[in-house]
Amino acid sequence: MSPITTIHELQALARRRVPKMFYDYADSGSWTEGTYRDNEDAFARQKLRQRVAVNIDNRSVKTKMIGEEVSMPVALAPVGLTGMQHADGEILAAQAAEEFGIPFTLTTMSICSIEDVAGHTKKPFWFQLYVMRDRGFSESLMQRAHDANCSALVLTLDLQVLGQRHKDIKNGLSAPPKPTLAAMANLATKPRWCLNMLKTKRREFGNIVGHVSGVEDMSSLSDWTASQFDPSLDWSSIEWVKKHWKRKLILKGINDVEDAKIAAKIGADAIIVSNHGGRQLDGALASYDVLEDIVNAIGDKIEVHMDGGIRSGQDVFKAMARGAKGTYIGRSYIYGLGAMGKPGVTKALEIINRELDVTMGLCGESNIEDVGFHNLVL
Repeated sequence: MSPITTIHELQALARRRVPKMFYDYADSGSWTEGTYRDNEDAFARQKLRQRVAVNIDNRSVKTKMIGEEVSMPVALAPVGLTGMQHADGEILAAQAAEEFGIPFTLTTMSICSIEDVAGHTKKPFWFQLYVMRDRGFSESLMQRAHDANCSALVLTLDLQVLGQRHKDIKNGLSAPPKPTLAAMANLATKPRWCLNMLKTKRREFGNIVGHVSGVEDMSSLSDWTASQFDPSLDWSSIEWVKKHWKRKLILKGINDVEDAKIAAKIGADAIIVSNHGGRQLDGALASYDVLEDIVNAIGDKIEVHMDGGIRSGQDVFKAMARGAKGTYIGRSYIYGLGAMGKPGVTKALEIINRELDVTMGLCGESNIEDVGFHNLVL
């Protein structure tokens, strides 16, 4: 095999090795997938100012996100069903992130539980919460995250109702896969994935099964989750969360200036400019396209992060140049995980780190914290 040098090469390998329903789950958007595609295209449209004859020795991409030191301004975003991309996927990704010196964010809808990830890592990670109709369960999730020493809570605001993703419906997405003829035929072509999955006991939603009354197996879980995403979630719900969570709070899913202004007043530590990777409102603005306006409106009041469409270190550089104080990658590390397990996540991070460092140098900068609008062709 020739050396892997880009995230898209990891993507191609993941497509070959991961069962179709789980690859498609990660690599899809809602409805026409227009916003999903535009998230990447927005970065491609942005051009950079090349500068020369500048001392760029001793470059550093180290910085801080919500006060935590990071080796580069990148965190692993919360991704549902990560443990179905590769056996024990959340644990492996968390370990790779820890070793690289960046945050890992565990989602509510993970295969490996909060306790599993905490038991296999040494440093605090972040936990992403979906507020459910069953507020008692949401409260217990926050307590479990606190007990596991999670240092930040990422509260997702843009999943009050689930955007339709056609591929998931057509594939009959479930965890573990249902023994349909199509699913079994596809699994037969993925021996590496099957062998790894046979070696683990983690094949269900670990944060939910066994922690909710009446949800003891997957047959009852599907009905429960379908009824639990809370359409009544509003700004007052964030005040309720703050009563139960006293550590760092990050609000995810802000994609409008007016919402950003409200979020900045509510007492969170950061917001994530995000359209859920194009998986919710198809036709929404690309995260990168709305980032500048949000930074201009509230960047002096609250830390602004972003996700959506980041597939390279150049994308990270462009986001930082538009005022972000941190970025999140989801699909980029998921491709690595599906392709090669933990080494694949590390490879994805190495690719992004090197691209970020080289891009920064060729733009005449030696410190990521000095990057700004002056590095962009506006």
